[in-house]
Amino acid sequence: MSKKRVLHIQVTTLAESLARFTDTWKQAEKGKRVEPYTGVGFETMASLAVTLTPKRWELIEWLKKEGPVTIYRLAKLLERDYKNVHGDVKILEGLGIVIRDGSRVSVPWDEIEARVRLAA
Repeated sequence: MSKKRVLHIQVTTLAESLARFTDTWKQAEKGKRVEPYTGVGFETMASLAVTLTPKRWELIEWLKKEGPVTIYRLAKLLERDYKNVHGDVKILEGLGIVIRDGSRVSVPWDEIEARVRLAA
């Protein structure tokens, strides 16, 4: 049975991200088994909201439901302009949320976990 592929999306600081990386590195150097962690971090909730818009979340959900499709097909499914869908795919691909295999795009994740910590 294969393990779930989870993408973690969170609001975090660069210092926190570097601390996670450093801790993981030290654990690996000691020969300890390190669980894979793939994450996308945003500095503020506002930057997360501007990047992961409702239209982009809808795109992600459709891709997960439909499986690999062309951007043209995705635009038709979403009833959106091809150019806008193409731009959204490029942004999501740059974040590692969407992957491209030839002319088709897909979501490789079984789950996307979003986490926002409230400021003290």
